[in-house]
Amino acid sequence: MKLNPNRAGRRTLTTAVGCATLLVGLTAISAPPVQATVLCAVQYQRASWPGGMSVNIVLGNVGDTWTGWTLRFAFPDVGERIAQGWSATWTQRGRDVTVTNMPWNGTVTSGGTAVMGFNGTWTTSAAAPVSFSVNGVACTRPGTTTTTVSSTTTTRTTTRTTPTTTRTTTTTTTTTPPTTGHVDNPYAGARAYVNPDWSAKAAADGGSAVAGQPTAVWLDSVAAVTAEPGSGYPTSLRGHLDNALAQGAGLVQVVIYDLPGRNCGRLWSDGELFPTELDRYRNDFIDPIASIEADPRYASLRIVNIIEPDSLVNLITSVSYGNERCVEVQSDGTYLLGVRYALDALHAAGPNVYTYVDVANHSWFGWETNFAAAATLFAQVAKDTAGGVNSVDGFVTNTANYAPTTEPYFTIDTMVGGVSVRRSRWVEWNNYVDELTFAQAFRRQLVANGFDPSVGMLLDTSRNGWGGSLRPKGPSISNDVDTFVDESRIDRRIHAGDWCNQAGAGLGARPVADPAPGIDAYVWIKPPGESDGSSALIPIGVDNPMGKGFDRMCDPDYGGNYRNGNNPSGALADAPPAGAWFSAQFHELLANAYPPL
Repeated sequence: MKLNPNRAGRRTLTTAVGCATLLVGLTAISAPPVQATVLCAVQYQRASWPGGMSVNIVLGNVGDTWTGWTLRFAFPDVGERIAQGWSATWTQRGRDVTVTNMPWNGTVTSGGTAVMGFNGTWTTSAAAPVSFSVNGVACTRPGTTTTTVSSTTTTRTTTRTTPTTTRTTTTTTTTTPPTTGHVDNPYAGARAYVNPDWSAKAAADGGSAVAGQPTAVWLDSVAAVTAEPGSGYPTSLRGHLDNALAQGAGLVQVVIYDLPGRNCGRLWSDGELFPTELDRYRNDFIDPIASIEADPRYASLRIVNIIEPDSLVNLITSVSYGNERCVEVQSDGTYLLGVRYALDALHAAGPNVYTYVDVANHSWFGWETNFAAAATLFAQVAKDTAGGVNSVDGFVTNTANYAPTTEPYFTIDTMVGGVSVRRSRWVEWNNYVDELTFAQAFRRQLVANGFDPSVGMLLDTSRNGWGGSLRPKGPSISNDVDTFVDESRIDRRIHAGDWCNQAGAGLGARPVADPAPGIDAYVWIKPPGESDGSSALIPIGVDNPMGKGFDRMCDPDYGGNYRNGNNPSGALADAPPAGAWFSAQFHELLANAYPPL
């Protein structure tokens, strides 16, 4: 059974509610003075399965600033119960539910939102509430948008539009319960976890068509593992795994991304740990993750760990350019020791835990000068672990990148006017023009270097669709090799080395298992809509609470460097810090999706 969000046995419901309200007192504290009249909007987004449900609620403020809020609603059915809530204080008495803000999300400025959610159970029905109130004032109901996905064997879509703007879409599919134990391809037959935090943002920003897609959970700091109040992280690793159990999911994707001296090859290294803090990486980051994933409570989940994007790969590409930070972590062994420790710890966590190591993309390792060397390095690291090459279940390409899965109108063997496309300024003598051919070839090289012949590849297709009006409709008729390639390629980046918030990009292929020989799955490792980095330096404050740095490759006015052939960055303007929601890019990704939405 292939993994596909359209065949994931999910039911999603979004209810939009608008209201005019006054700020009044919260339950259990003294009432503050009445403030100005404000407008609010409530979205109730539900994913359900037999006996269970996972709900996100987006509370939006379209009026004056709130300094505290209380949301109330009643379940239509007495059998609906909240089991676990997040990002708010939840109280249920009978069918009545009261939700109050946490200390860190009580202030909601005009145009802002507070996002919260819960996992629950139901007996007779998982119906959505029919009314809400905010701070004691009832909300009016302008209309309902409903998207439903249930678990059967056919697909049916029905749309009904009335003067009250009600629309219903139903998609139905079958899923097979995951096989227990360690399997060759963890994605085969498994329904992947939909992160409620990302799903709520996507649905609230016009992305209801993709809000049910499974995306990876990024653990990019020590704080991300436990997500303590005030950390800036809405859900802990354990919280995500609990959510997955409540959803009835069979697989969770987790990005391990806090290596000391992280991203040494970038203009700005944004990691929290210095190269000298390897012990902290082991003790405070990897060990807690491995302990949580080893919990027998999660034995039914296939936990896929994506190991340290942009780490080992920099020991091949950036060291050759003399990058001082990369030379440092190579000479002291920080990257090798860190990745080796992560593989040892996670491989030992249990048969349901899987490791996939990041191998960048074809624009990094597509040349004769580094292709084999990269595979040799990965084999060296794996063979030095306690489990040897068996500590690695696979590799992942194109993580958080934009390289297309396939260039449909030319291959590396195409000749133009007697000239190979390899000589074009775009291809630059690379042996590959897209990710699929690279991933399959690199897998063969890895097997030749000692990895098991069953080793699989993942390909991140979250932002590599390149659809829209600028997508070529066919090959160029030019006899000039540069013109031919530029007019034929679907990848519209200025240079293949451009990686930050790329203008014109679109959502790629939806997640699916076994899409091509040697490929375990197309996946969305980078959650679409989350920024790659700010387009200018943003001081620590409300817009950058974690104090994330600034890389000039995210500046649309930057003229480039040796990493991208001294070309413009191709980045979108007005981008927020890495990981923050970037609405403008998300809208481009939706508009330029390929296949189209």
